[in-house]
Amino acid sequence: MILHIDMDAFFASIEQAVNPKLKGKPLIVGSRGSKLHTVVCAASYEAKAYGIDSGMPSLDAFKLCPDLKFVVTDQGKYIWTSEQILELLKGYGFETVYASIDEFQMDVLDAPNPQTLAKNIQEQIHETFKITASIGIARNGLLAKLASKLNKPNGIAILDPDNLGRTLAEVPVKKLCGVGVKTELIFEVLGIKTCLDLYQKSAQFLEQNLGQNGLNLYLGLHSSEHFKAREIEEKPKSVGHSYTLSKASQNTGFIKAWIRLLSEMVGRRLRQQNLACKTVHLWLSGPEMAHFGAQKTYREPTNDSCEIYSRSLRIMDKTGQKSPKIRALGVTCSNLFPADNSALLKEDIRKEGLIKALDSINTRQGDWSIYPASVTLTRHI
Repeated sequence: MILHIDMDAFFASIEQAVNPKLKGKPLIVGSRGSKLHTVVCAASYEAKAYGIDSGMPSLDAFKLCPDLKFVVTDQGKYIWTSEQILELLKGYGFETVYASIDEFQMDVLDAPNPQTLAKNIQEQIHETFKITASIGIARNGLLAKLASKLNKPNGIAILDPDNLGRTLAEVPVKKLCGVGVKTELIFEVLGIKTCLDLYQKSAQFLEQNLGQNGLNLYLGLHSSEHFKAREIEEKPKSVGHSYTLSKASQNTGFIKAWIRLLSEMVGRRLRQQNLACKTVHLWLSGPEMAHFGAQKTYREPTNDSCEIYSRSLRIMDKTGQKSPKIRALGVTCSNLFPADNSALLKEDIRKEGLIKALDSINTRQGDWSIYPASVTLTRHI
């Protein structure tokens, strides 16, 4: 069986956990600092009760609920929490992989009491992070993901032979992962309204009408094979982080501090996956320079955050501007290779040891227990 663990209102729930004054309040997380000129990235369940949801302009959200609380998105906080949840789940001893930043899948094989296991996972997540998760249980990932949506928030749902047909008959086909607006229109023409209608169609019928997408849906619904984490959890082609500032800034120290922070986040993720990069890409955007993007490939791969930062600054010099006004920026590493931790030079050995020590401390004490001093500039300007 597969457990699909879906965090409830993930970004908003984290903000409520961090700031107890926000608990029980309608809350949105915005992509930018101006609360009336941004887009809703996430909404708490209290905000959802007003009809507010992700993707809605924040101005419309405040019209629906003038007392809405607002928090600017903090990607580093959400990524760190997601990584910690994954480690917690792996502690159960089953193959576990990311489905997205706030969703995870666990292959529990033939565990005798998957519902009891799911309840235990819910309790441990809540005890550790003060947030909730909904869990779906089914014989494959697609059905388990569907089940995780049935009893939100903080619910558990299982799809088994006894209730599969009855449950699928009650769920509109548009709720199924992989069914977009265009596919839904095709299903409407074909008379497919519920997930059961789709489930009962043959592979040949779906392939004829929807091509490969139809065949994928059929296989996703009917597969009973256990997933293989080593197949699903492919090594990424790139690792990157970006951020949009609350307003454009021409303060060079402030901009470089943000590049340092993003480089630190990228380097940490590379080291966690035992990867190193040869290519660094820097992206900058501002009112005077539109969109600037450039990359440089180096002979020696690295996952040293400081080196990634240095390479990013060299790319920044290519803008041709001493103090460009910046509103958004991003650092991405690609051309990835397995990290080679066999340094020969004494200085390189010392540097590798220092990086490992810092990572070890941050893993034990929590990320950002130790960080570059320049990063503090991102908080004060």
